[in-house]
Amino acid sequence: MPDQSLTPDWPASVHPPGSDSFEQTALVWLFDHVPADYRLHGVLRRHPVALSRLARQYVSAALEAAREGYRTARVDLRDHLPAHALDQVMNAYLAEGKRTAAVLRSIEAVDAELKAVSERGDDE
Repeated sequence: MPDQSLTPDWPASVHPPGSDSFEQTALVWLFDHVPADYRLHGVLRRHPVALSRLARQYVSAALEAAREGYRTARVDLRDHLPAHALDQVMNAYLAEGKRTAAVLRSIEAVDAELKAVSERGDDE
């Protein structure tokens, strides 16, 4: 029976855990958040929990990069951009940081459910 108590961070396109299509929709969604070349690795299709781990690490690194970029952009770009453009760059870092943090929370939610499925032995 599918779990209907999903967190607010649960991605809309991923079916609930316990549904027949949970793992397949999780795979599709997770592959959308990693580099395209990850699709070349069959092990990631066969073992969704492996893909969720890689996705978690990849997006976590992207979030840290956005944070580092925000911390250093004013100093690194002050001699190369007009003030209004630098403000726009800072706003882009803020927006991408918020978006990436939200994606990471969603990946963590999916990852936790995939691990639970793996622990129960429900996967192939």
